Amino acid sequence: MPNKKAFALRVSPEMMEAVEKWAADEFRSTNGQIEWIIDQALQKAGRKKKVKDEKKDSGGKAES
Repeated sequence: MPNKKAFALRVSPEMMEAVEKWAADEFRSTNGQIEWIIDQALQKAGRKKKVKDEKKDSGGKAES
């Protein structure tokens, strides 16, 4: 597991409830969902490099 920095996050109860429900709907932990949301926002804003898809590296063919 990569090193992770812990910090306190203050959000409204309504926002937290919405994130918790979203996380449960996608079978993620609340922390995992928040990380995913931040990751997606960083990628969309061009602030994070996109990870190469291993399938594309092998000529775009999925292994069987």
